[in-house]
Amino acid sequence: MRKRRRLKKKVLIPFIIIVVLVLIVLFMPQNDNKGKSEKYISGSTPMITLYDLEYKESNSISRGTLVNTYKFKEKKGDDVYTKIKYNDEYYLINENNLTDNKEAIVNEKEMYVRTGVTVYKDNTSSKIESYIKKGQKLEILGFDKVDKNGVVNRYKVKYNNIEGYVYGKYLVNTKEEADKKYDNNGLQEYLAKMGNNLKGGTASELDYYPYEKPKFKDNKMPDEVRALYINSGAVKNIDKYIEFAKANNINAFVIDIKDNTSPAYNSPVMKEYSITNYNKALNSFENYKSYVKKAKDAGFYVIGRITTFKDSYFVGDHKEVAIKSSNGEPFSHNGSYWPSAYNRYVWEFSVELAKEAVTEIGFNEIQFDYVRFPDRTTNLEKEGVINLQNTYNEEKAEAIQNFVMYACDEIHSVGAYVSIDVFGESASNYVTAYGQFWSAISNVADVISGMPYPDHFNAHEYGIEEVVWTVPYKVLNEWGKYVKTKQEKIPTPAIVRTWIQTYNSVKTPSVVYDAAKVSDEIQALYDNGLTGGYMTWNSSSNLDKYNEVKSAFKKEYK
Repeated sequence: MRKRRRLKKKVLIPFIIIVVLVLIVLFMPQNDNKGKSEKYISGSTPMITLYDLEYKESNSISRGTLVNTYKFKEKKGDDVYTKIKYNDEYYLINENNLTDNKEAIVNEKEMYVRTGVTVYKDNTSSKIESYIKKGQKLEILGFDKVDKNGVVNRYKVKYNNIEGYVYGKYLVNTKEEADKKYDNNGLQEYLAKMGNNLKGGTASELDYYPYEKPKFKDNKMPDEVRALYINSGAVKNIDKYIEFAKANNINAFVIDIKDNTSPAYNSPVMKEYSITNYNKALNSFENYKSYVKKAKDAGFYVIGRITTFKDSYFVGDHKEVAIKSSNGEPFSHNGSYWPSAYNRYVWEFSVELAKEAVTEIGFNEIQFDYVRFPDRTTNLEKEGVINLQNTYNEEKAEAIQNFVMYACDEIHSVGAYVSIDVFGESASNYVTAYGQFWSAISNVADVISGMPYPDHFNAHEYGIEEVVWTVPYKVLNEWGKYVKTKQEKIPTPAIVRTWIQTYNSVKTPSVVYDAAKVSDEIQALYDNGLTGGYMTWNSSSNLDKYNEVKSAFKKEYK
């Protein structure tokens, strides 16, 4: 009996040990490190499909993500799938969407231009190599970076003999997508009615795809900007303007960075691009910076104004970029010289100057003025008297919109906003002869600033019985209706912040613009829902004049 018990014990103990070992193996935690390696998600689209362990679409993952992969592989049809771990879950992914090389995460081989693109010389600067029109096919050579959603910032591309970088947001995958025009809310039908009799461009051929308008956390734009204009010379009296502004409901300043023949400070960018502007500066870099700092420290939103395509000093330094007369010399328009708005070196100068003003001086916003070709020159073009040097065969309005896109892309990258000054005429139902068309500029810029000075209109504009500059409310009310319609038609309209006439009209009959008339201008804007604010245009920045009309600033408009 004892022998049997001992025998059973001898048999039972090993059996129990085996069972326990099996149970331990079955229930012990799996070792995720077995056969594990790290790889990057790659693909020809920003997001890549993930499958569950039964090969059903289950999730998606952005390319560029680093994940754990395992030795498991299984072929399904022509594809091989691998197991990965992502967010503590196991998935299957096509093996073609994995790479060891971070530089190989973007797999596009060719793409098409949806919106005409600036080609940059490299992936870090504003320097321009060329321009490529809508609909063209590009060879993809590389990229600079992808964001957390797998979207490429700039692609390295080749087009014929052109190589450089372009922003990915302007490219699409098919020719069909590239050739489409953006159409929503009857936009294209509306644009087709816009005239091109002045030969400034074709409204329907411009770009109206939605354009992202940023909001910078550390750079808040007031909902309503109420700004005084301060010119390059007057800025040295910034203390007086701050004192006046605090007492009279002003919350912002527009301060010149560069006016034509009045550069505000000896900018290092001017030294590189235009030595005459540098040498003619009205203030030192250090003093100018201290003036702007005082305004910001006092709580004011500060806007830097740059005249763009009217710059006699720049033309003097670079005759090759100028609008030319028939004899090949720079063309003088009303005593000033204009670099051509078609010329990309001119674009670079203005934008590099703007970026410096943001990063080194501290501006919240850059305002570009004279973003146009010279006015009243259409007949001179027809007669061959002037040469605009149209390198890329662009319509005028196309070149102007392309500049605005370039400026916004670059200045947004340093955390500032962009506003564009336009003539009041640009809100009309045609493309102006000098290339400004409200809808095309507003759709891209952060702020659009019309200049509907009553004494710039014809005497009986809009069928108004009185001489229009004697009745500023009436003319701005009619103008505001055109602006309101333009704003409603486009997908991403800019904030409307308007220049108001704050000087006495010298036209006959002459009119003193007192507080009542200035107030009428502002009220007409607000009555049309144009509530982004106003800026006072008085070229001399005369404080005596501002004092005369200060009650118009103290008034609250609704």
